Amino acid sequence: MNLSDEQLDRYARHIVLRDIGGAGQKKILDAHILIVGAGGIGCPAIQYLAAAGIGTLTIFDDDVVSLSNLQRQVLFTENDVGKAKVEVAKAAAQRINPEVSIIQVNQRLTAQHLEEDSAAFFAPFDAIIDGSDNYQTRLLVSDLSVRHHIPLISAAIGQFQGQLGTFRGWEEDKPCYRCFVGDALDPDDCDNCSEVGVLGAMVGLMGSFAAMEAIRVITGFGQDPTGKLQLFDGLAPAMRSINLPKDPHCKSCGTPSQT
Repeated sequence: MNLSDEQLDRYARHIVLRDIGGAGQKKILDAHILIVGAGGIGCPAIQYLAAAGIGTLTIFDDDVVSLSNLQRQVLFTENDVGKAKVEVAKAAAQRINPEVSIIQVNQRLTAQHLEEDSAAFFAPFDAIIDGSDNYQTRLLVSDLSVRHHIPLISAAIGQFQGQLGTFRGWEEDKPCYRCFVGDALDPDDCDNCSEVGVLGAMVGLMGSFAAMEAIRVITGFGQDPTGKLQLFDGLAPAMRSINLPKDPHCKSCGTPSQT
């Protein structure tokens, strides 16, 4: 396994889990995960992935910390207001675990990242966590996931509700995120938490859930949730799962004869 004595001690609670063990922890240490958005979902995901020992995290975000973020974006403090989120997130993650390598990308993911030469950039990623706040970015991330065959964990929240799905749309029987939401949506039509509100603890729950699913992708523990959407209602409270069909006419993952 080639784990050091310090690593055996630090990750002991993972290693004793039958479904992870030393081999699974080694996979975690070797993994590289892309996180799109260092906001409410990204912050707890970064925390738990760093603590878990994920080898490398690449974080995309072009925003700066504002006072209104602090109610739910738990990596940041008042002293960080006005600073780039990726810079603060990197420092916070490395305080949690100095072993983790953090690559910060202080820009928004755009259609330029769909260019043909993007293959080399996306090749190292073992999974993508998308916590972005608009459909335009979400659909772009989904298309990149399909193109480069990278499992996508997509999490979203609003008020007291959260949803999360794992997508492998390049597989014949598995949907992509675009299969779920379709193409008819206004790309800018996402609920804005500044207008409708959001419970901070709900954001933490879904971000932690996303981190768990990324670790599931890496290690293969438990059942495969791909193709299902997990819905959490914080008002009830209750959680349910629904199956998502693959859209044969999806322009991203449908077959050429059907699109």
